[in-house]
Amino acid sequence: MGLYFEDFEVGQRFETGSVTVSEAEIIAFARQFDPQYYHIDPQAAKSSAFGGLIASGFHTLSLSMRLFFDLDIWPEAMIASPGLENVKFLKPMRPGDTIRAAAEVMEIKASASKPDRGVVIMEHPCWNQNGEIILTLRCVHLLRRR
Repeated sequence: MGLYFEDFEVGQRFETGSVTVSEAEIIAFARQFDPQYYHIDPQAAKSSAFGGLIASGFHTLSLSMRLFFDLDIWPEAMIASPGLENVKFLKPMRPGDTIRAAAEVMEIKASASKPDRGVVIMEHPCWNQNGEIILTLRCVHLLRRR
């Protein structure tokens, strides 16, 4: 799309595609980054508070952001994402779930000290195939101006 800072307005919304997560992917991610038994051992996970294997919240977050960045809305404008705010894992992602995400512009702030850039703050909800919101967060995106 090639969007820059000045192309955004509050309320603007972007919808992602979807991805289905497998048990093997959940276990592989968790073994590397979050090796808790309810993420890596399907049998032991049955006796957990979740009643079965669930993905790490970090896995859900990573997939959600991957879906968003696959939209490629600002290939030349992106400088960095200096922070996430209000990350909430509302429901677990489970094997076989198909998730999708969105991004809605909540705030726009031009930089006072660096006129070549600005900040776009977006809400990034993520939901499963049943329409249940499983993750919410705000992300601060630092973008170039034209």
